[in-house]
Amino acid sequence: MARPRSSPRTVEHPDLAEVSLQQVLEALGDPVRRTVVAQLSRADEDLSCGTFDAPVSLSTLTHHFNVLREAGVIRQYYVGTAKLNTLRTEEMEQRFPGLLSAVLSASALEGERGAVRAPTPPPSGSRRRR
Repeated sequence: MARPRSSPRTVEHPDLAEVSLQQVLEALGDPVRRTVVAQLSRADEDLSCGTFDAPVSLSTLTHHFNVLREAGVIRQYYVGTAKLNTLRTEEMEQRFPGLLSAVLSASALEGERGAVRAPTPPPSGSRRRR
């Protein structure tokens, strides 16, 4: 028999003063995580974990949410059994002015140009001159 919860579920979030620029840049460097951040920035409301359009499994997406939360980029909270996500836009702007908007703008431009492509190899048989 399950025991009733005595307190609501909570999620731990870092104080942004404790988060390094390196940690935020590493979190935002992954294209799946940038997709999550972009979807949150366009949403009119906070989004539950299962509503994101991402090219990974839900368990992998959970990992990406954890990385973003630990880097201070998103805040997660429970409403009933649903875990909702929101950007920490104002807090991020205070800690790292302009960073989030710059990453979102660059990511949007990259998306307009299509997926990042691998460099085109030189024609077969050609050699680089020294």
